[in-house]
Amino acid sequence: MKLVRFGAAGSEKPGLLDKDGTIRDLSGVVSDITPETLKNGAIAAIAKVDAASLPVVPAGTRLGPVVNGTRNFIAVGLNYVDHAHETNMPIPAEPILFNKAPNCIVGPNDNVTIPKGSEKTDWEVELAIVIGKTASYVSEEDAINYVAGYSVCHDVSERAFQTERGGQWMKGKGSPTFGPLGPWLVTPDEVADIQNLDMYLDLNGQRVQTGNTKTMIFGVAHLVSYISQFLQLDPGDVITTGTPPGVGMGMKPPRFLKAGDKVRLGIQGLGDQEQEFVAYKG
Repeated sequence: MKLVRFGAAGSEKPGLLDKDGTIRDLSGVVSDITPETLKNGAIAAIAKVDAASLPVVPAGTRLGPVVNGTRNFIAVGLNYVDHAHETNMPIPAEPILFNKAPNCIVGPNDNVTIPKGSEKTDWEVELAIVIGKTASYVSEEDAINYVAGYSVCHDVSERAFQTERGGQWMKGKGSPTFGPLGPWLVTPDEVADIQNLDMYLDLNGQRVQTGNTKTMIFGVAHLVSYISQFLQLDPGDVITTGTPPGVGMGMKPPRFLKAGDKVRLGIQGLGDQEQEFVAYKG
């Protein structure tokens, strides 16, 4: 299934993408896609529904982030071999983990705000995992059973805040709007091989990132299992899993985002996002 959330920001309803690509209203089946509804079997309930019986959502309706109320937004750094090379960083022996602020999550096509004082805002297309049930000390073999679905995440990053201000990377990762998530939450049964999906990001119509999840250093099952050894993953938690090469900080000379720039990004089978970057207004 491909699930969505649609409507005005803060008032989204759950939806289902039917076989013709039309969004159907699921609000008569589940109240929303949240940690609580995922915990209480929302995916299984939706799977029983005949999509053709659901109301049609008007074309062009805004899409919101694919899950509401995420409590833990975990990111993985330097998780693609070729990205580690472009940043002149060593290949990690274990996953590098940091947090993005859950309240930076926005819809896949919402504007992204360049933070106050930023000069090095950068782009990163990433595969995101949405957790479907509580995971603690799970095995790698069983890890996918804890996944509700996959989505596209834009891990927007402010490189000066991240690398030049000391301390944790999270300084450059959690500014408001720095986590576009969507357009779809794609259940695992719809993905033939999560470790072989093409990825891309275009800046102002120019292709800057091209990659494939097969070059991830640590795959999806390993990440879910690994993270669950250190903390409890709950329904609705999001793990964004790293980016392929082509980010602005790796260019020669480096290139960063400015107000008016437009990006388009996507992952094979998981959909596409489009955003315009806008200046901070205090």
